[in-house]
Amino acid sequence: MDEQSFDAFYAASVGRLIGQLYAMTGDFAEAQDVVQEAFVRAWERRAALDPESAPEAWVRTVAWRLAVSRWRRVRTSLSFARRQGPSAPVPPPDTHHVLLVRALRQIPPAQRRAVVLHHLCDLTVKEVAAETDCPVGTVKAQLSRGRAALARLLADTEVDPRAGRLPEVEHG
Repeated sequence: MDEQSFDAFYAASVGRLIGQLYAMTGDFAEAQDVVQEAFVRAWERRAALDPESAPEAWVRTVAWRLAVSRWRRVRTSLSFARRQGPSAPVPPPDTHHVLLVRALRQIPPAQRRAVVLHHLCDLTVKEVAAETDCPVGTVKAQLSRGRAALARLLADTEVDPRAGRLPEVEHG
């Protein structure tokens, strides 16, 4: 099957196949995913697909097998999780962490990234510049503006940015 024939085959059958797999699986998003994956596999072997030998049935069979494989993986994962028992309770985030994250979300992304890399990841200005692909002067300006913006945003809170380092933020 050449590329044009495959494109026509795809256009003519993708909707029907998604509908069929949806009826089989009961999950529309899953049906879309497995049909698309089956078409990717069909595309890879399109030269061997014969339009006269029911390529739609081949795609449907592959999609069904993909859905079954996913179910098996999920079932195995759930079984493993059940054997592990309930997870330990997670304590709520620290008030300072919540205030800091809320303030960080309010500053421009470039400033936020520079502040986090420098103050929370302990990278030097030069290392931040390398990671962000920015000149050192730009990073210094982003840090300065970011710290000033955070100082304004955190001025009336428990977090005092003038006390030196930003509070530790747990990564999780």
